[in-house]
Amino acid sequence: MSEQNHKPRPLDGITVISLEHAIAAPFCTRQLADLGARVIKVERPGSGDFARGYDERVDGLASHFVWTNRSKESLTLNAKQPGADKVLEQLLAKADVLVQNLAPGAAARMGLSFEALHERFPQLIVCDISGYGEGGPYEQKKAYDLLIQSEGGFLSVTGGPGDDQMAKAGCSIADIAAGMYAYTGVLSALMLRDKTGIGSRIDVSMLESLVEWMGFPMYYAYQGATPPPRAGAAHATIYPYGPFPTGDGGTVMLGLQNEREWVSFCDKVLLQPALAADERFSANSRRSENRAELRAIIVEAFGKLTADEVIARLDAAPIANAHVNDMAGVWAHPQLKARQRWSEVGSPAGSLPALLPPGRNAAFEPRMDAVPSLGEHTDSLLAELGYAAADIAQLRQQGAV
Repeated sequence: MSEQNHKPRPLDGITVISLEHAIAAPFCTRQLADLGARVIKVERPGSGDFARGYDERVDGLASHFVWTNRSKESLTLNAKQPGADKVLEQLLAKADVLVQNLAPGAAARMGLSFEALHERFPQLIVCDISGYGEGGPYEQKKAYDLLIQSEGGFLSVTGGPGDDQMAKAGCSIADIAAGMYAYTGVLSALMLRDKTGIGSRIDVSMLESLVEWMGFPMYYAYQGATPPPRAGAAHATIYPYGPFPTGDGGTVMLGLQNEREWVSFCDKVLLQPALAADERFSANSRRSENRAELRAIIVEAFGKLTADEVIARLDAAPIANAHVNDMAGVWAHPQLKARQRWSEVGSPAGSLPALLPPGRNAAFEPRMDAVPSLGEHTDSLLAELGYAAADIAQLRQQGAV
């Protein structure tokens, strides 16, 4: 890993060993790397993290992998081969954090449970990420993002009306949720270690992470009450709040939050001030109940305008609104450009654009180093651990690296 001159980062000097694949753990550790941590990604020789093979959309590289693996070092290691366990032991002796999201029970079988490691490495923080967490009847179940979206109730409130119109999130929301709680869990464990001098264990469940995010619909359906209906891209319980077509074939997203905004919407956007007092629409609950009738009125009014004209009226009202961007629109978003939120990182395919981490801190610049090729840092890491070139060659011949 190249040394750079930079202002101190929060996790400078912290070393993370990660036995990771797919999204949840890599997303966690990439964010630790953003803050300056040294992340050593342990991968299977020959194939590596299976997310490397998801697609070839980024100049031949996989989109998921590019997103979650910048600023890491890749070490190939086959834990089942002679000599590999010693390498891993040497790495853990110098590490602050171990993150893993292997299959349930796999880390423990490798001797990498917190209990097995804590006696030898009392300062080591161990973060285990799994679908359902340790214990319970679901502990051994396979857990992919869409399956957790289903188990966690997300699909029941997402999509259009009717059971045949349920929809998954367009990104890996359960993996992302687990990755975020793992990331914050590691940060809090580092803070705790500063106070106690002792490492701790973090047990992150994808199910629990996503269910936490389901708090509103769960409480809305408290004690058997009717849950919020699936409402497509509209809000399930607030109206008007959602997408509306315009006369030029465009779509505008808008949202009203209170009665003052409703009056302004009728007056300045629809140019129908008397509509504000219509009993069918005089409170949010009534507007939601009569949304079909209100939608017809809005669509008729917007049908005479372009999307830009509708947005101009909404801005003047002022009513919250947004463009319905596709991916090309997000890449070209003027706000991201104006705030200089794009950087570049290296990769095996050359330089690639990368979004700077959210939450800009004026005291330091985030680390934005290259996405590694498989095993790119194996030799340098082994040399750092004291292995001579002949030793490394022997490990390679044995299939350990």
